[in-house]
Amino acid sequence: MTPRKSWVRALYLVLAIVSIGVAIAGVFLPGLPSTEFVLLASWAAARSSPRLHRWLHEHKWFGPMLHNWNNGRRIARRSKYMATVSMTVCAVVMVYTIPHAWVVWPACACMAVVLAWLWRRPEPADGRDLATPAVAGFSNAPRS
Repeated sequence: MTPRKSWVRALYLVLAIVSIGVAIAGVFLPGLPSTEFVLLASWAAARSSPRLHRWLHEHKWFGPMLHNWNNGRRIARRSKYMATVSMTVCAVVMVYTIPHAWVVWPACACMAVVLAWLWRRPEPADGRDLATPAVAGFSNAPRS
């Protein structure tokens, strides 16, 4: 599914690489999402670089997230908790540092809508949290 023109493929590749960078930054910066940028990077890589696309899907952190999304648009509970904490911290920081309510409250409302959507997404059906890689020799599957 790669475009024929090399300059279009190059633009998709740049978008994929920038998205990966923003996703990594989102792990450390509260309020900046990472999951959405990993999904965008996968989409752009599929149109520009089969090698980068394969690397993303085989990566120990990005791969499980993409697997969950591609198999039923599922989001692991751990990821939901992390997004909730991150957006809450961001909202609190904004409330105490930005003096203009007309900026803060729409941003908080937007985050609330995103969180409501996020928590309505299904979780992996087998009970495994694929966002957390298994340690060699141990399984993430629940014990029976």
